[in-house]
Amino acid sequence: MSREPFAQKIAPLFRSEDDARMAGPRRGARLVDVAKLAEVSISTVSHVLNGTRYVAPETRERVRNALEALDYAPPAPMVSKRSGRALGLAITGASNPYFGDLIAGVESEASRAGFALLLCDTHDDTQLEASAVATLLAHNVEAVIIAPTPGWKETTLPVLRKHETPFVLVDRMSDVRADQVGTENESVAAALVDHLIEIGHRRIGMLAGLAGLSTTDERRQGYRRAHEAAGVPIDEELVVDAHSTVAGGRAGVLSLLHQPEPPTAIFCGNNAMTIGALLALKETRRRIPEDIALVTFDDFEWASAMSPALTAAAQPFHAMGARAVQLLLRRLADPFAPRRIERLPAEIEHRESCGCQRPPA
Repeated sequence: MSREPFAQKIAPLFRSEDDARMAGPRRGARLVDVAKLAEVSISTVSHVLNGTRYVAPETRERVRNALEALDYAPPAPMVSKRSGRALGLAITGASNPYFGDLIAGVESEASRAGFALLLCDTHDDTQLEASAVATLLAHNVEAVIIAPTPGWKETTLPVLRKHETPFVLVDRMSDVRADQVGTENESVAAALVDHLIEIGHRRIGMLAGLAGLSTTDERRQGYRRAHEAAGVPIDEELVVDAHSTVAGGRAGVLSLLHQPEPPTAIFCGNNAMTIGALLALKETRRRIPEDIALVTFDDFEWASAMSPALTAAAQPFHAMGARAVQLLLRRLADPFAPRRIERLPAEIEHRESCGCQRPPA
């Protein structure tokens, strides 16, 4: 990377070009500044900093150049004024290992703020979730982060309200009055499906996730939005409920392939269903993308190592977890602060499973 173009990219991050030349490296840079300069997503910067995901050498070098140019330094740890402070996290960890990045983001930010983290696995079961939250409250956590299960408003929300415990929703949104942080599900799902339409597919199957989750509804709406925008009719038989599980993904793909007119492409709504889809396609000896194209919501560490490599939407889970903690700290500091609902952008990794001859520029 030449010096002049790099300097030109740095300049807008200062008050003026003179400031940029005289001030030297910028102090107090944020992750968003680094991402903008390196022309990558916030999640990619986070993965480079934390070593939580493989990043291509060229991209990693751009991020490191941006970190050095901006003199970025992680925020200094905050020392708690009193010991024993804890935050609670209720999430479906064991049944969805992909949430590991989110948990790591929560833990690192909580630790930085001087809080211990108590974790309970809800297994996406409403009664277990209510019990988990009650357990966290019994251990005197000051606030709770929760990725809510379907039906949580009837079981878990009353427990939180009864104890007047501050909480924030993460990944899965709700119509309750609460701070929330998640991903741009609908627009990203629409972009994935639109890409399939652009390269010629007209019968696109969808593996829809667990009913009752905002993520499921929003990704399903993105699927519809892409079809409507392109003027492509939607065949309702091509959208199957796969329940956000490996078994559901496998069964869903097998049912799609047994239709009189099977799809030529499939959009998987989450990582677990993608694994099931891959198993079903292997069983039926369907080649990707020659026989059927495949795109997925949720990226894998090994997605680029597969043959063919998977085209996927990578969610900024680490950044999402860290932001959830920040919202909780804000709420603890000011219980009457206006609520915030934030959406972080996902990054589409165009690879080979969609059938592209080469990734789009």
